[in-house]
Amino acid sequence: MQEPNYRSMIAELLNDSPVTRGGVIRNVREFLEVGEYALAFDTLCEWIYEDDLAISPAYHERLHQLAADMNAAKLVEDLRAQIAEEG
Repeated sequence: MQEPNYRSMIAELLNDSPVTRGGVIRNVREFLEVGEYALAFDTLCEWIYEDDLAISPAYHERLHQLAADMNAAKLVEDLRAQIAEEG
């Protein structure tokens, strides 16, 4: 995948994320603006993890697919425990 696609994919993940902290959202968007895609992705994943936010299996899969391309699989693997059970 080419880096320009990272920007739109991370922006979509941010929009669909359970993150509600304005400062975090602003930081991720600022990283995207300056082309710091790895930092943007890391920040998004870290705050999901730190705030113990539930994510859907489908959302986790989207994170996992992007992480595999960005060599950040460990980061997303840490979020596995936060997948909300579908019911």
